[in-house]
Amino acid sequence: MNMIWAGFVMGFLGSLHCIGMCGPIALALPIQTTVKYKRFLAALIYNLGRVFTYALLGLIFGLLGTAFKLVGLQQTLSIVSGALLIVLVIFPYAFKKVFSGKSVFDFPFINSLKQSIGSRLKSHTFSSLFIIGLLNGLLPCGLVSLAIIGAIATADLVQSSLYMALFGLGTLPAMVALILTKNYIPLKLKNTFTRVVPVFVCALGLLLILRGMNLGIPYVSPSAEKSCCSSSSCH
Repeated sequence: MNMIWAGFVMGFLGSLHCIGMCGPIALALPIQTTVKYKRFLAALIYNLGRVFTYALLGLIFGLLGTAFKLVGLQQTLSIVSGALLIVLVIFPYAFKKVFSGKSVFDFPFINSLKQSIGSRLKSHTFSSLFIIGLLNGLLPCGLVSLAIIGAIATADLVQSSLYMALFGLGTLPAMVALILTKNYIPLKLKNTFTRVVPVFVCALGLLLILRGMNLGIPYVSPSAEKSCCSSSSCH
């Protein structure tokens, strides 16, 4: 499986976490119409704003991954990224703090960002919904932080951006459903997904470590020679 699809799976499995983090904003969106297709369109536009921001973040952080690749440290980057993901799962306290979004990306502009979102909530236009989504994607979120680590590990600008875009698309079904139904997910189902996410993140971390070790295992840990050959279309 191409690594970028791991972003979609992470987004889908973690979408209930997104409901907890972004739910209050999503439920406060200025969607006045009762026409179903218009409500769906409004919900979609807002969420596509988030996806666009995630893709942009993937592009930006992809520069870091590309830099590692250019200096010949792509395998090291893969191992370090995988180890970091696993550490965040093994140490629950650290994982909880990252997932809360309070200890990561806690920059001074967060309050002004929230104020900008609040002012946009008073406007009843599709463009405002898209901008709210754009800004929402910049708010601190532990799940996004974990996705960014995976995106950096792709060591490619395009793949990193696609990874984050697919991550955003993975969260889309649950977020759209929340806006349309205005109902939160049952606690039992939410708890089930909450337990699955760390397992998936740990598995992804292990896969990244194996990929960086060049063990010659097809699709899982291909040798560096084969990887270089396939990327340069050798025959």
